[in-house]
Amino acid sequence: MNKTDLTLYFVTDSTDMDEKNFLEIVNQACEGGVTLVQVREKDKSGFEFLSLAQKVKQITDQYDIPLIINDRVDIAMAIDAAGVHVGQSDIPVYAVRKMLGKNKIIGATVKTVEQAKKAKEAGADYLGVGAIYPTTTKVITAITEVATLNEIAAQTNMPVVAIGGLNASNMHVLYESNACGIAVVSAIMKSENPCDTSKNLKKQILENFRKRQTLH
Repeated sequence: MNKTDLTLYFVTDSTDMDEKNFLEIVNQACEGGVTLVQVREKDKSGFEFLSLAQKVKQITDQYDIPLIINDRVDIAMAIDAAGVHVGQSDIPVYAVRKMLGKNKIIGATVKTVEQAKKAKEAGADYLGVGAIYPTTTKVITAITEVATLNEIAAQTNMPVVAIGGLNASNMHVLYESNACGIAVVSAIMKSENPCDTSKNLKKQILENFRKRQTLH
């Protein structure tokens, strides 16, 4: 199991954005303290995705932050990313593990305990669970109850990251949960000050997760 800090998991979205602005947001998010960056590009060609991922990795390497590639194992291998995140319709976890080897990070999106157990058996390191709220990204999502997230964490004893429409004003629903981190997209991508937003999100998560630990 890779010990990865999943506290503030930043998922990128370059939709309707020029590359310079996109990379500046990534840089500010890293400066603000995000603990993991995932490049997710659903509409780019392989060439475009590879080019962008290389540029993002130059930034994340400067801050010593692990870079995860969504779905594209080939791109992750080409740039020596820290790992890959896959959904239920992507390449299965066992195949990703076979290609990447034992030392890379593999995350899997799950919505049920059954899916979570399969991902764990196949070699996933952490689970992404959501969407907790409706999202403004183009990714089609179905709402997942926090109770389901808790059950998944309890049944698998795996690190679980909550994702889906989360921001500073609504993440309180997770403070009593078993989530070990929160993944955000729009909260940072659409922020006027991504660095400050990242700092505030991380501070809020850490303060409330600590409170939760002292209560248990």
